[in-house]
Amino acid sequence: MTTVSESESAAKGSGEKIWLKSYPPGTPAEIPPLEYSSVGELIKSACQKYADRSAFTCMGKTITYRELDGHAQKIGAWLQSLGLEKGDRVALMMPNILQYPIVAAAVLQAGYVVVNVNPLYTPRELQHQLKDSGAKAIFILENFATTLQHVIGNTDVKHVCVATMGDMLGIKGHIVNFVVRRVRKMVPEWSLPGHVSFKQALGYSGSAFQPAKCEADDPAFLQYTGGTTGLSKGATLSNGNVLSNAEQNDVWLDSLRRTTQLPEPLIYICCLPLYHIFALTVNAIMGMKLGAHNILIPNPRDIPGFVKELGQYEYNVLPGLNTLFNALLANEDFQKLNFSSLKLTLGGGMAVQRPVAERWMELTGCKISEGYGLSETSPVATANRFDDPEFSGSIGLPLPSTDIDIRDENGTSMPIGEIGEICIRGPQVMSGYWNQPEETARVMSDDGFFRSGDLGFMDEHGFTRIVDRKKDMVLVSGFNVFPTEIEEVAASHEGILEAAAIGVPDEQSGERIKLFVVKSDPDLTEADVTAWCKDRLTNYKRPKDIEFRDELPKSNIGKILRRELRD
Repeated sequence: MTTVSESESAAKGSGEKIWLKSYPPGTPAEIPPLEYSSVGELIKSACQKYADRSAFTCMGKTITYRELDGHAQKIGAWLQSLGLEKGDRVALMMPNILQYPIVAAAVLQAGYVVVNVNPLYTPRELQHQLKDSGAKAIFILENFATTLQHVIGNTDVKHVCVATMGDMLGIKGHIVNFVVRRVRKMVPEWSLPGHVSFKQALGYSGSAFQPAKCEADDPAFLQYTGGTTGLSKGATLSNGNVLSNAEQNDVWLDSLRRTTQLPEPLIYICCLPLYHIFALTVNAIMGMKLGAHNILIPNPRDIPGFVKELGQYEYNVLPGLNTLFNALLANEDFQKLNFSSLKLTLGGGMAVQRPVAERWMELTGCKISEGYGLSETSPVATANRFDDPEFSGSIGLPLPSTDIDIRDENGTSMPIGEIGEICIRGPQVMSGYWNQPEETARVMSDDGFFRSGDLGFMDEHGFTRIVDRKKDMVLVSGFNVFPTEIEEVAASHEGILEAAAIGVPDEQSGERIKLFVVKSDPDLTEADVTAWCKDRLTNYKRPKDIEFRDELPKSNIGKILRRELRD
């Protein structure tokens, strides 16, 4: 007699999508044909359809969809006056401020490619990303202009537009800029000859903007992600990739629409950085598709300030990370807020811990719905049902038009319940790594599956659970950190003979970096190593623990064994 598990294993092996039986009622297996050919077209349509609605709010200033469109046309026309051609890359190095969606809308409608840059990057990290992408222009907040000053001569960047925190805030903007520059001293001295201010670009009065005709296969974003070589790679996300993921998320949201009275328009809290793929798709692209109102939070690490902002809005959707939920729950003022309007809490970027999920549900009455994805998948690949009141602890079901297969190292499908590498196929999967065909071939199978590097298993209902990571990647507050990069930076110090980096558990950030060091200079101190890394690595990549050793464990061919250090 065939058992249930045997029959499910056979079904999975024959290609049957066993997760479909666990879908919410009425949810289709496939998404409909895309309505738009480009993300720029979607944004333009939203600006026309929802012209009088609030689009984005930051620091008390709101712009409507009509204003978003008008500002984007000005910035787009200025960019076109520079002689940039369709497909040229434009870097955005800004936190969550109003300038970000304006510039992104302009770049995408003009047919250029958005290169998202973490504003906290060190000169070394910024130089690599600008050189690798071949960016011709950059929009940057003045707070980080000194970083660009150090490296711009080593890049292809010819056009620099510098924004200030107060640009879009009217008279209040002068006060904000004074406080940021003079009181908090958050703007180091910088010099970028020939730069244009954001207000100058916004005031461009030359030739009218001419939107480009873009196709689904044209690249829209370069999302940089860690590499096994220690240098980040640009995941090339096409218009079709991002539009497909927005449609997948929209279809998935229908289950909540059918069971819950959702306000119209929805109000989103955008506290995750828009340069990160999670907020980019889930907040910005999805938000504009739905005509939603996004509240931009420039600095969510300032929990008291963040909570004060939350108290001003009857928000409905809050995407976040486990560490953020945990920090909010610990804040007394947050505990006093009214959560009656909160309809959907989305958890991603890192595993949501069950105790945090339970405390969140108890306080807010809203379950955390966990999902899973990567930069390479635009990002969402799986999600839990929004109409299920229980926290599952899994990463959920594959979204419509998405296949998940658990495979061994030889690419063979594993039976139900057995652990292997989570492999993903769907219209949201990147076209490849920018100018890196060998790296692309390494992660893409012949039958179109992306090898995620994460280890997990699928249960008999089609839900997937992550158990470990195949790579040695460390996840710090939702950001990927690759040990090779940390080790490379450490080893460049003349007083260090060898170094190995691993991730260790951390209550605040999920994991933190620990660095093991073998000295070549006996006088080398922990402070020396810390200072060296601080100058060359952005904060979340810096080792928080340093341990000196006489030697590091190695394999018979001399490879340092990180697993032994972890154990």
